[in-house]
Amino acid sequence: MTFAMNGLTKIKILNTNLSIINNFIRLKTTTACQLVYKDFGDPVKVIELTKTEIKKPCGREVLIKMLAAPVNPADINIIQGKYPAKVTLPQVPGNEGVGEIIEIGEDVSDLDVGDRVIPLLSNQGTWCTHTIMHSDVLYKVPKDLGIVEAATLTVNPCTAYRMLEDFCDLHPGDTIIQNGANSAVGQNVIQICKERDIKTINIVRDRNDIEQLREFLKGLGATVVLTEQEVRTFKADKSGLKKPVLGFNCVGGKNALEMLRHLDYNGYMVTYGGMSREPVTIPTSALIFKNIQIVGFWMTRWSKDHHDAEARWRMLQELTQMMIDKKLTGPVHKFVKLENFKEALQNTVSVSGFAGKKYLLDFC
Repeated sequence: MTFAMNGLTKIKILNTNLSIINNFIRLKTTTACQLVYKDFGDPVKVIELTKTEIKKPCGREVLIKMLAAPVNPADINIIQGKYPAKVTLPQVPGNEGVGEIIEIGEDVSDLDVGDRVIPLLSNQGTWCTHTIMHSDVLYKVPKDLGIVEAATLTVNPCTAYRMLEDFCDLHPGDTIIQNGANSAVGQNVIQICKERDIKTINIVRDRNDIEQLREFLKGLGATVVLTEQEVRTFKADKSGLKKPVLGFNCVGGKNALEMLRHLDYNGYMVTYGGMSREPVTIPTSALIFKNIQIVGFWMTRWSKDHHDAEARWRMLQELTQMMIDKKLTGPVHKFVKLENFKEALQNTVSVSGFAGKKYLLDFC
């Protein structure tokens, strides 16, 4: 026996079928490739490439397809178990990165499918093709912001920005001095200072291609580029510069001591790294007669303390606009496919090359 169906019946059947399909889609999981470590140690030895099924986002969660994520020295230190910020194992590494939202939970109203986002908090596990994150820890970035700039926004540019903002009241024509000037932070310091008409004295280690490095940093806006040997005889006033009121130290040891000697009365030396693994030694005379302030800075701590602060949103907006306007460029870099992750790890552990090339995991 057959029954003829009118148009209304067909529509009801079609709607029923669509409902079944939608329910199936909602139940469907996403297969993600991710890097995972279960023990602390040498990253090349302890990290494994695995696959996992990711559930649908619910509530204020979003499902993100990662586009790129950098491998930073801090990431390496965390995996080694040598970083102050401890994690619970097993763990997907990665503090930075940029991704695109492909699905949102039912309570998400401030983000949408297709938005590009970056995590605001560290240890969110960005070394993966897909991940679930809470919308509250995400920052939406414009699509005209470059992938490299977006993926590396929250650590090095923010570190440079905060150190320039938080210790001295700098004015156009003032001078700062920094070692490790070819590092990612150093390059950001140079470019932000150029935009603010602040002069920079930049110290780098001597090398065979020193003139190439000098040209590169001056192209970013560096005022003076000196080797560790040259800075010993350098006089700021003879170069038409004011004495530096602010110094940034990421090396330590004798390098930091030599830099300290150039600081003006009431100056600040901010230590944010220790690449030489040698202690910072401060002469008594610098404290008594020059009233030099010796302070430290850790971007991770600042971010935790200012997670929802207006200063943070203002900083991110300003840095993002500088990048869109091509006044602040991403680091010298190389993209590496996820399956070739060991190349990125090995080259980040022992950085070589004049600019300290940044390695980014490519998920596209």
